[in-house]
This record gives sequence, C-alpha cells and structure tokens, in this order.
Amino acid sequence: MNRYFLAIDAGTGSIRAVIFDTLGNQIALSQVEWVHVAEKGVAGSMGFDYDRGWELAVKCIQESIAKAHVHPNEIIAVSASSMREGIVVYDKNKNELWGVANVDSRAGEEVSNLKYHNPVMELEFYKSSGQTFALSAVPRLLWLKNNRPSLYDKATYFTMISDWILFKLSGELASEPSNAGTAGSFSLVTRDWEKSQFTQCGLKDLFVPILESGDVLGKVSSKASNETGLSSNTLVVMGGGDVQIGTAGLGANALGDAVVLGGSFWQQVVNVPSNTTLSDAMLLRVNPHVVRGVSQAEGITFFTGLVMRWFRDTLGGGRSYGELESMASKIPVGSHGILPIFSDSMNYGEWIHASPSFVGLGMDENKYNIGSMFRALEENACIVSAINLENIKAFSGVSPKFLIFASGASQGALWSQILADVTGLEVKVPVVKEATALGVAMAAGIGAGVYKSFGEAGKNIVKMERMYQPDLANFSAYQEVKERWIKVYSKQMELIREGILEPMWKAPGV
Repeated sequence: MNRYFLAIDAGTGSIRAVIFDTLGNQIALSQVEWVHVAEKGVAGSMGFDYDRGWELAVKCIQESIAKAHVHPNEIIAVSASSMREGIVVYDKNKNELWGVANVDSRAGEEVSNLKYHNPVMELEFYKSSGQTFALSAVPRLLWLKNNRPSLYDKATYFTMISDWILFKLSGELASEPSNAGTAGSFSLVTRDWEKSQFTQCGLKDLFVPILESGDVLGKVSSKASNETGLSSNTLVVMGGGDVQIGTAGLGANALGDAVVLGGSFWQQVVNVPSNTTLSDAMLLRVNPHVVRGVSQAEGITFFTGLVMRWFRDTLGGGRSYGELESMASKIPVGSHGILPIFSDSMNYGEWIHASPSFVGLGMDENKYNIGSMFRALEENACIVSAINLENIKAFSGVSPKFLIFASGASQGALWSQILADVTGLEVKVPVVKEATALGVAMAAGIGAGVYKSFGEAGKNIVKMERMYQPDLANFSAYQEVKERWIKVYSKQMELIREGILEPMWKAPGV
C-alpha cells in the first residue's frame, strides 16, 4: 500500500490541504480564501469564525483527496499548522465559544493597564517566554473577561488555531510549544505553560496539555471521518506554528541555522539554545522551535511583501515583478541614495513604525524612476533583515554561516543577490519555497514513524535550487547605506512621536 501524509495549513488569508508522499513530493493541493471578520463596534478586532472555518477545512480535505486519487486508508497521518497567536476558547464540553485571528488588536486598553499597574511585569514574562503583551493571549483573554463576562464564565480551555484543527479531527485538546509559545505565559526552557502568569494577570487556568510537534494526539474520530472522508485509522499528529514548522520544512533544524522568510511580512529566524538569556531591551521575539531543545530568535519586518504589491499595482505601470526586477538590475548599488521608510527594525518592547515614505528622491529622471525605487525597496528589505540578524547575534552570540531564503521574495534573483551582498552571507534558495505544508508533512511522518526527527526528514527531503555568494565590495557599500537609513529613520520617528505624522502600524498599548 502506498503511504501519504495530509498537511493542513490555516494561514491568515486562506486555508489549504496538501497531500505529500513519504519522499516529500506534493501530490495534490486544495486551497480556499477565508476572511476574519471584525466584531461590530469593536475597534481593532479580527474574529476567527470557527464554524465557517471548519466548513472550508472540510472542503479542502475532501478536494485534496479527490485530486490525489488516493484511497483514504493510504493517508496514514494528518497534521496541521496555522497563523500564530490566533486562539480559540472552549467551554467545559469542548464547544467553541470565541476565537480571534493573529493580528487582532482589540486589547489595547488591557495592554496599557497591565503595563501601568505593574511596569516590570512584561519584562519578567518576556525573560521566560520571549513574548511581549502585544500579540499574546493574556490581554485578549482579559478583554473577553471585561467585555464578554458571560462567555468568560463558561470558558474552560483555550488552544491555538492549529490545535483547533487537530481537535476537530480527533476530539482531543492539546497544544504544542512552537505555537503555544506565541501565546505567552510559556517557558522556553521547560517548553510548558507558566500558569502563574495567568494568575498574576487575574485570569483563570484555561490551559490544555502540551505535547511536542510530531507526537500522536489520537486518530481521526468517527464524526470527523464522516465529515471529511478521512479514514478513522489515520493518525492525528501535533503540528506547529507556521514560521517554526516552515523553517523545519526548509531543513533549518540545527543550532545556528538561519532563515529569511520573504512573504507579506518578512521574518528573520535563527536557531538558538533554549536556555539563551534574553535581553532587557526586548528588541526581538524568541519562540520555541518544533525541534526539542531549540528556540528561535526572530526579527519581523512589517508589510514588506504588501509594500511591493502596492508599488507594483500603483506605480509599476502594469509591469510584473520580473519586469520590475529587470529594470532594477540596471540600477547601481544604493539606488542613487533613495531610502524607503516603511518597516523599522524590530523593537518588540515598543513596536511602532514610521509613516510610509521615500526619502532622497531627485528630479533627474535617469536616476530617480520606477527601476531605482523598486531596487531601493529590495535593498531596504535586506537592510532591515541585516539589522535584525545583527541584533540576534548581539544577544545570543549565534552567528549564522549562511541564510536560507524562502517564500515569494526568493523567486527574485536580484533580491536574493542583494540579500547576500547586504548581509555578507551565502544565500541558499530551496527547491520548495513554500515550506510550511512540507514541515507539517514532516511532523505527520514523525508521528507515523516514517522519520525519526525533523533533522532526519530535512536531510532526506530538502534540496537547494540556487546559491548566491556575497560581493564584498557591495557589502562594504551597503554598510554606508545602512548607517544613513538608520539615521533617517530615527528622524522620521521624531515626527511620529510629535504627532505630526501617523505611524504605519503600532502595537496595542503603545
């Protein structure tokens, strides 16, 4: 009998089901977009519709099985990933009560109150969990307690959205470190909940058991089997948060491995020891990896891919990304001094960005044009990535020897070379660039006994497509560009703090 894995990936904008064989080859995919709806009258809200979400998940599962032309009995294991930070709350009978998606920001007042009443609490929590209050579960659950008390009274458990998918398949509630860790109230060292943090914040115990990615939760329940068409013999295996399990899907499983994920947001992720001492500066986020004993220091660059889409659609004149890159390749290093002001380097403790702008434009159309602005945007994304990587090295002592570059941006040859030139590191681009689903398949394979570990799965499955070596002359030139950008961004932030301009984004409570 042939053997296959089913990976379910619940992202911010869509949910998909992907079937892989045991060699990591994608056999079939079904994907549908979904929408997270704001609650009426609740500013900053982004609710998670678990009823509609499950309907769409079932649709994707059924379609992927049909497209793959496989028998349900041949799917030996299923696992899931999701957008991080999103949570689902349940009553004592495991019925869903309430849910929010990842960047729900309704709890700004709760964040402010936590900081006001105990100014050192956030730092204390951060040193254990690597998380701040900005996107953690604590202020959101406090919002539920303060604004929907009847729901909070019934609340008995909460999980992450990937755990919710596995619950719908198996009927069992549990979570795992890589996604649960983004909820805060979690220990990077023990890889388990820090329940006392809920108590300090005035919350009750809502915690579910913690299993590790690749652990078997159960089997597909008869109810889920009837709904989805999956076999009740199929194992349900713990998955992970999209970034962490995605880096596993890129083969980044050893200490010191580093990944730049170039999607709508860019993440710069470096594997560090789980007992790394966290900095009081709270510049960076630190999350549990799906690999046991390993954490990941993470810098986040806001809206990078969305900015490129905006530029293409508004100023690009109908050109494709490939055409814009071709124009940009004719522009010299430094883009004639153009400095884009969009995302700042990460400051997790005070997360706020300047107002979007281009600085340094001139009137010479031979220098200041669509091609040079596009190159400046590519350079800027790499400069912010380099700053975040330098900050990771400064507090962890871990210095990557190369970067794995993945997601949509890695399709650009120029962008890949600029990343190498700006960071001074070799850049490797894998064959499989959308790696989250592949990482989920690896987790399913570990649960089914096909692989012993993520490390073994990565060595057997992950292949590199292209390599880029840094140009040391360009590296030197980019150091000067980076220093100018830091100074200009600092001046732009003064305008934000004076209230003259509106920030591109700011965290709740800032």
